Amino acid sequence: MPENPAVREAEPFRSSRIILVSSSLNDRDQSLFLSTDEGATFQKQLITFFVETLIFHPKEEDKVVAYTKESKVYLSTDLGKKWTLLQERATKDRVFWAVAGVDGEPDLIHMEIQDLSGGFRYVTCQSQNCSDRTPTIPFASSIDHNSLTVQDDYIFFKATTANRTKYYVSYRRNEFVLMKLPKYALPKDLQIISTDENEVFVAVQEWYQTDTYNLYQSDPQGVYYSIVLENVRSTKQPEENVLIDILEVRGVKGVFLANQKIDGKVTTLITYNKGRDWDYLTPPAIDMNGKPTNCKPPDCHLHLHLRWADNPYVSGTVHTKDTAPGLIMGAGNLGSQLVEYKEEMYITSDCGNTWRQVFEEEHHILYLDHGGVIVAIKDTSIPLKILKFSIDEGHTWSTHNFTSTSVFVDGLLSEPGDETLVMTVFGHISFRSDWELVKVDFRPSFPRQCTEDDYDYWNLTNLQGNHCIMGQQRSFRKRKTTSWCIKGQSFTSVLTSSVCKCSSSDFFCDYGFERSAPSKSEARKCFANFWFNPDLPPEDCVLGQAYTSSPGYRKVVSNVCEGGVDLQRYVFQHQCPLTAPRGLRVSIKGETVAVKPGEDVTFVVRQEQGDVVNTKYLVDLGDGFKAVYVNLTVTGEPIRHRYENPGIYRVFVKAENAAGHEETVLFVQVNSPLRALHLEVVPVIGVNQEVNLTAILLPQNPNLTVFYWWIGNNLQPLLSLDNFLVTQFSETGEVRVTVQASCGNSMLQDSKVIRVLDQFQVLPLKFTKHLDMYNPNIPEWREDIGLVVTRLLSEETNIPEETLLTVVKPGLPTTADLHVLLPSPKPKRKRSVPSDKRITAIKQALNAHNISFFLRGGFWVLVTLRDTDSDSQRIGGGGGYWALIVLFLICLFAIGAFILYKFKRKLPGRTVYAQMHNEKEQEMTSPVNHSEDTQNIIQGNHSGVVLSINSREMHSYLVS
Repeated sequence: MPENPAVREAEPFRSSRIILVSSSLNDRDQSLFLSTDEGATFQKQLITFFVETLIFHPKEEDKVVAYTKESKVYLSTDLGKKWTLLQERATKDRVFWAVAGVDGEPDLIHMEIQDLSGGFRYVTCQSQNCSDRTPTIPFASSIDHNSLTVQDDYIFFKATTANRTKYYVSYRRNEFVLMKLPKYALPKDLQIISTDENEVFVAVQEWYQTDTYNLYQSDPQGVYYSIVLENVRSTKQPEENVLIDILEVRGVKGVFLANQKIDGKVTTLITYNKGRDWDYLTPPAIDMNGKPTNCKPPDCHLHLHLRWADNPYVSGTVHTKDTAPGLIMGAGNLGSQLVEYKEEMYITSDCGNTWRQVFEEEHHILYLDHGGVIVAIKDTSIPLKILKFSIDEGHTWSTHNFTSTSVFVDGLLSEPGDETLVMTVFGHISFRSDWELVKVDFRPSFPRQCTEDDYDYWNLTNLQGNHCIMGQQRSFRKRKTTSWCIKGQSFTSVLTSSVCKCSSSDFFCDYGFERSAPSKSEARKCFANFWFNPDLPPEDCVLGQAYTSSPGYRKVVSNVCEGGVDLQRYVFQHQCPLTAPRGLRVSIKGETVAVKPGEDVTFVVRQEQGDVVNTKYLVDLGDGFKAVYVNLTVTGEPIRHRYENPGIYRVFVKAENAAGHEETVLFVQVNSPLRALHLEVVPVIGVNQEVNLTAILLPQNPNLTVFYWWIGNNLQPLLSLDNFLVTQFSETGEVRVTVQASCGNSMLQDSKVIRVLDQFQVLPLKFTKHLDMYNPNIPEWREDIGLVVTRLLSEETNIPEETLLTVVKPGLPTTADLHVLLPSPKPKRKRSVPSDKRITAIKQALNAHNISFFLRGGFWVLVTLRDTDSDSQRIGGGGGYWALIVLFLICLFAIGAFILYKFKRKLPGRTVYAQMHNEKEQEMTSPVNHSEDTQNIIQGNHSGVVLSINSREMHSYLVS
């Protein structure tokens, strides 16, 4: 199926220009189809890029900007015939033309672009020289991706630093200031809803919300915001887009529809005064067939789907238009809440006071001739050739065959101009067919232009019947249902308006205030929130200027009421006092606290509250540099510095004036990047025996490095500031130990495997003193020494090399431990030494001075046993000295048992003893196969028990 053509018309002025963007079956070319005669003829124009979006100039119809799939921006000044590249790294949907009457230059273009560092910036440039000159940067810092919005008098974006997001606004192109939401709103997201009539509607998802937003209204500058409706439903869309169920009703200012979601229940509300008061929609008494609906408040109301259409060329679920005031048509249902699968069509011609059902299924809607003709085409996936239309505001409907062959409808377009009675249906006959554009002209159905006698009027009221809305009474003209005439270009909908006296309903709660809960006894009043003190001067209050304290109420700018009640009469003016500095903060540009020696550092000092003009700032950078500044936070002048030596530096800033002072501290880590990390561990350890894991780091950077230790498959690391960790393992097997060292912006990792065994033996080794002269005390050297000793011992004793492991210890003098492991359960190599004679063979080789290796400088290094008196043989599993004592006692017990067995075999009870002895053997027999000679492998963690030993074996063991 071909993609929808990108159809754009140069609105809002009357134009005959149309551009169609073709879809291409290959990646080489794309075409534009240009029309200057309302689509009567088209001229094909090849282009060298692929259009994603076309943005027409709001006033000059031949100027158009194209955004491409490669994130490039092109400009054409002749309706698409020639194109000039403006920018190569722009953000989609973040390119805006100048706003007439606000921007000084009519050809100014606002863009969000990506800079060379990967960050995003807000820039502006003149369209005619945007590609030749460096663009202007109105905001010095980076902004968040996809956050720039230029709309009417306002420019919005957000900026995140140090995991804190701030929202900025500029009113009529003045400097950017922070948007002031209630202190504890803590927004997760913010969406601009409306910027009409010098105030901003925003939807804010607060910290506790997941699928709802709260609606806020601003002051004229868009800075201070007050809540008007909570829990408006939202829906997450692909590409992180969010749809919020709120709709501004076009044609009548101040009217909005919103879907509120509370406890999973969605209901539709309407406001006539920009959110101050909300009401449910009144249900119709009868359905489209004249039958009673049996839907009565407060248990039943009308609810509407407030979705935007995915296709921009068809209406959404609710359709309104500026030139058809009071006419609202939408899809929804009757009941206690909105039901997703019900999409009956309802219409109102008095701005939501009364509703009628017109269809049982959803339709796409198009208004022609100021709403004098309503066209409806069924929303379906099957081909159509019939449309419906009404000339009496939906009371009656007629059908029209707009084509002889059914087509899949992809969009509806009206010809330029609101008074038009000509529309175009575009679509395709099949998935492989070309586009079909069908023009439908309703002009022959209306024989004449309307006169004053053809019009009636209706008065705007809210659901309580009040005529004074937004400070005025308004009457609108509409064509009589019996008149078949054309309203035409000269038609105006507003008949009369008269100003009303002000009442309490004309006032909103001011910033920092909220309305009390509903009460039958009295009207809802505004009270200051706990975090807000209305008597305090504002943050930007400068000594010598004046400020007003709010009584808690304000009137919307677009409300024109006069006289009557004035809830703002208690506004008092005060002189700005000298205020002490508050919210002082010092940071490094780039939001880092770790730098390299010799690196240029830029400090930025900010102050959130208090006087800045009459404040002095004492700055101490911690390395002897001290200075006093004036107007430091006003000028925004950065402090540049360079630390030459590694260490931790305490940066201290004190702001002080006659009213008080504020201090702040920043600790700066100056360290060299990590170059090498080596994890040094004993490769073999006994069960429940303590082991020291040591990380060798270059450079050391003491007190500046954090170590992360992962033991086995545990995903939660252990953290330490020391480069070692003492631990133990309760089960046998192989355990992988990983360490990461983090210092500043650098991080290194090393990993080792430790074998945890029940049985092994350790022999202490020493070397001749010449080795100490050439010991660099690095891990690689120790590993090489251990490997050569292991190899030499294996060659000398014929013990398999895989059962020997020599670990050279750090430091001086150079010593080592030889780990003798159990052989693996596989056939023994020829001439290999039996496992029970290995210790003897190793000792003999070492005592005979048969193990030596050649060293640099012509020395031979001899390997011998260390003094066993001070460092005796150790056994796996942590038995050590106490294991030998227990071993000796058990040997005595075994000798006694043997003598008892030999000389008292005929004593009573001998059978019982033999049985108990056999039971003990079954219970405690080692898994190792014992030979006839000395068993020299001691069970770790079991006090060194020896079983099934006779006197000859015991004598051999004791004298070995």
